[in-house]
Order: sequence, then C-alpha cells, then structure tokens
Amino acid sequence: MAGPSPPYFTPISKSPPPHASLVSFLKMPRLYSLAIGAVLCSLCYLIGVWHHGGAGVTVVSNAAVPCLQFHGNLSSSTSRTRNERNLDFSSHHSAAEDGSISLSSAGTAVKSYPPCDIKYSEYTPCEDPNRSLKFPRDRLIYRERHCPSKSENLKCRIPAPYGYRTPFRWPASRDLVWFPNVPHKDLTVEKAVQNWVRFEGDRLRFPGGGTMFPNGADSYIDDIGKLINLKDGSIRTAIDTGCGVASWGAYLLPRNILTMSFAPRDTHEAQVQFALERGVPALIGVIASKRLPYPSRAFDMAHCSRCLIPWGEYGGVYLIEVDRILRPGGYWILSGPPIRWRKYWKGWERTREDLNAEQMQIENVTKSLCWKKLAEKDDIAIWQKPVNHLQCNKRKRVIKTHPPICSANQDPDKAWYTNLDPCITALPKVASEEEVAGGELEKWPTRLTAVPPRITKGTVNGLTSDTFNEDMKLWARRVSYYKTVNNQLGQTGRYRNILDMNAFLGGFAANLAEDPLWVMNVIPVEAKINTLGIIYERGLIGTYHSWCEAMSTYPRSYDLIHADTVFTLYEDRCEMDDVMLEMDRILRPEGSLIIRDDVDVLVKVKKIADGLNWDSQIIDHEDGPLKREKLLFAVKMYWTAPATADQQ
Repeated sequence: MAGPSPPYFTPISKSPPPHASLVSFLKMPRLYSLAIGAVLCSLCYLIGVWHHGGAGVTVVSNAAVPCLQFHGNLSSSTSRTRNERNLDFSSHHSAAEDGSISLSSAGTAVKSYPPCDIKYSEYTPCEDPNRSLKFPRDRLIYRERHCPSKSENLKCRIPAPYGYRTPFRWPASRDLVWFPNVPHKDLTVEKAVQNWVRFEGDRLRFPGGGTMFPNGADSYIDDIGKLINLKDGSIRTAIDTGCGVASWGAYLLPRNILTMSFAPRDTHEAQVQFALERGVPALIGVIASKRLPYPSRAFDMAHCSRCLIPWGEYGGVYLIEVDRILRPGGYWILSGPPIRWRKYWKGWERTREDLNAEQMQIENVTKSLCWKKLAEKDDIAIWQKPVNHLQCNKRKRVIKTHPPICSANQDPDKAWYTNLDPCITALPKVASEEEVAGGELEKWPTRLTAVPPRITKGTVNGLTSDTFNEDMKLWARRVSYYKTVNNQLGQTGRYRNILDMNAFLGGFAANLAEDPLWVMNVIPVEAKINTLGIIYERGLIGTYHSWCEAMSTYPRSYDLIHADTVFTLYEDRCEMDDVMLEMDRILRPEGSLIIRDDVDVLVKVKKIADGLNWDSQIIDHEDGPLKREKLLFAVKMYWTAPATADQQ
C-alpha cells in the first residue's frame, strides 16, 4: 500500500447538468462526436493525474469523473484515499469488547447486526447437536449435515469467547493453543495417557500423540515411511478419517504432504476446532449415508487410526467410498482395531472371535475392490488401489462378486448430498495394464504447475492447456497486486488458515504455495464447471460447498477469506447478508477479506460490511480504474463476548 494514489475513479458520480454547448455538440456528425468525446475523456484523465499524482493502488472516491457513469452510494469512509486512511491488517486484539455498531461517517444509518448470545460462540449451524437429535442414529446419520431453514438463520454476529487471543504463529501453533480460544479440558483428561493434549495454565499443549501413536505422530509416520515412500513427492494429498486433533496431518506438513482431516462433532468435544486452531486443515464430517464432499481420484493416501468406522459392514460401502476418492495407485492405511488383535484384544475389551471376524470382513471387502495388501507390520496395515481396472473388470465378468462396477452413467465427482453407491466407481479406460487411469500425475512440486491430466485428456468441458496457463499468469499478477494493498499477506506467519470461496483452478492458492500457509479451495456446487478434481491433481486440497448454507466448520476457523465473484454467482439464489454473516462467523477477529466483484455488487457488499463492523475499502482492479470489476479489502474488527462474573 505504499506510494501516492493515481487518479480517482468514481463509479457513482453523476454527469454535470447539460450545457448549451453540449446541445450543439450532440448535433455534430457522429465521427466528430466520438473524436471530441475521446479528447474530453483523455483531458479529464490527465487533469486527474496532474491533480492527484503518482501511480499505485486506487481507492474508489466521490470525485467527479464524467467520462463514465455508474449508480450507487459509498460511505465517505470508503472514499478516502490511502494517504488519508489505511486499513490496518495487523492483529492487535485491542478493540472494544461490546461489539457495538456505528453509523457510517456520511451519517446514513446502516442495518445493524448485533452480537449473538455467548451460547452461540461455537455454533455450527449445519452440525448443531440439538438439531441432530431429530435424525436417525442408525449409521450416524444424525451426525451428518442438517442445516437450519431460512427462517432459522441467525441475523447476529457470533461472538468470540472472552479473552480470545490471536493464535500462535506457525509452527508454534502446531503445539500450542490459547485456552480461552477453545476453552475445553475434557480431552486433557480422557486422552491423557495417549498424549493428545495437555492443559498448561493459559494454554493447551499438543505433544503429537494419538490413540495408536502415544510415542508421537512423527515416530508413527516414520513407521509408515518404512512401508511406502513418503519422500519422493509421489504422495502429496492425504485424508484422515476420524482425525482426532489432527496430529497425523500436522506432522505430515513438514514432509510436504497436505492432509484433509475430518471428524464429526461428537463427544470428543471440539476436536476439529483444536485442529484449526493449531493451523491444520480440517472440516467437520462423517462417513454415514452420503458421499464425502470431494471428487473422485482426489487423494494419494487415506488413513484411519482407530477411527471406529465399521469398514466391513453395510456391504463395505464405506470402503467403497474411500476407493472412489483414492487416486489410482493410492494407499489406504489402517491402524487400531482389528489390526494386531492377537496382542490387543484384552485391552480392547473384545473377544478374539469378534476381532478376527472384523478383520476378515475388511480383507474380503478390499479384495472385492481389487486392492492389493502391501504390508501388515506391527500396528499398521496398508493396502493399495490398482492403477486401472483392466484386471478388475475381467475378474468381475468371470466371478460375479459384490460390489459390481458402477455404470457409465454414474457421475463419480458428484458429491454434495449424494447418497453412497454400493458399487465401485469405474476408473477411466486405459490401453494397457501399466497405464494409469485418468493420467499419471507429476511428483510434487512439479505437479503444482504442470497441466493437470483432467485438462490434457479433455475430460472437463471448456478447459484447455492454454486456459490453464493463462489462469496461472492471471493469478500471479492478481496475488502480486493483493500484496501491494495488504502488505501483511506477504509477511510470513500473519495468515495461516486461508479460505478461497470460489477457487476455479486453484490459481490463488497456487501462488501462495511457497508461504507457510494452506488454502481450503471451495468449488461452489452452483458453479458451471466442476473443477475440484483439477485442484487435487495440482496437489492442493478443497471441498464442495453451497454458500447458501453454513460451512462444515467452527466459528473463527480462517485468518483470511478470498471471494472471487461469489456474490454475482449467488445473486437471486440466497440472501447476501446470510452469506456475509457466514463469512463473519468463520473469520477470526482481526481476520482479513478480499472480495472481488462487479462494482455495483460491491457497493451493496460494502453497506452490509459496515453493518458487520468490518473496516473496509473498495479498491480499483489491478488493471486500472476503467474496469467494472473492483476489489473490497476488509478487516473484521476485534471484539469478544463480555466477561462473565467468574471471569471478572
């Protein structure tokens, strides 16, 4: 944000009243009219440059520029230049704690969104424990997404708990969390022997332990690394089912393996919230009756460490779902019951017969999926999915075993409230037994910038190698521009958890890949093209979501939210303030936002942002003031719930 401002551009100014000379001007021949109009516009621009001077970022103002006319109103706080007022992107957590809303400086009242009651401090609208009790407990269906109706949406701002502090910076955050941020001690007692988490005064410490790795996740991952190669870049994306506090994913990050950790909101209070507070990617989720919100062939490795999922039951449908999201040649790792039951059966308080039967169920399902068992050593068992289905198809034709291969009509990437299928997702056809179905991926980090196989093979309509390469250049320029406006974006450690609400090809995330942060790339289910599979092929992670509903995450999950034309996409689909209230819910105090959209849309966004007590400015497009698309940069102000009597 350094440097003087270039000429102001005003999308809201009205042309001056017509003058007598203008009447004669309009009577001129068309060619002369166009020429003189161009000269007048140029003069206006040059006068503005002379008057304001310099080059750099432009803040939209109320200065009159009669060449272009748009309609709307911005508060005067928006119209001030950068020299008059800079947005403060730093974290201070020193604002007033009453959450009060002020009027705009122009004196025009904005709609007030008051603070919610403190009981909503950890509100997860679509995984609300009270609402979940209305749904069947069979197969944990009550733990799935069950969102409130539109009339039940809260029109208030979720408060942070009293004493909330800016999280520790990565990598310290992997091991330390401020206790007031997630004030839960249950796991410190329940999982004390397993070294999940310890309470130490005003903070919680995460030693890296787990139910099946009490000696630490690092040592456990080393044991896995003796069985499969974790070092050569062939394994980049992983998924941890029933992740606990996500220590497995946390300790894979230094090895350049990016893990999507998920667990339900259940009796293990706040386990996903702990993961996010530690700076580890995580979502609330459960395998029950619906597909997981990820595309087919997404993950290089899937993991379950005593995740208590009944893998062999219900016709093996849960392993069938793991098969769908595993890439060809990907690995499934299982530790905990029933693996090594001969040693642990007494401690697990189960009979040998029961555990043996469970393991045989799993072995039979994996064989029916055409997986190969690579190893079972000590507490760890590993299977590998085939690189194609040539042999599997032959076997299924000869021996009609369950489950069958799904029909060609099945969309393997449809995964938003989609029922689990009791059939094996068909892999793309190949010409030989050695060929990798869908195309072989480059190793990380080459994978990030290589044209993804889904594009080279033409399986995503409308996308070509040229499209991909142009998108890479586009986002390199955009992210560079963002860093000139928000200098904190270029500073190591200021932002850790980032959300891209409409990620397309993952270009925003790709241009931040060298920074110590991660990006949750969301592909809206309403988007015209489903590109989430491409994002995973680049070695990035993400999820499907509809922004007409709440996200499967806790309040205060993200440090920065990026929204590219989200409000244009959802126009006439859902209420703008509901979407922005959800953004406010999942953004941390003093978190930042970058919203790009048409200027008329951003004027409306700005008005709601004022009501949410965000400090915001509308900035010109990176290509200059004559672009209709603008950017709104904002900071969520720090405030918390008031102190209770015992906290005082």
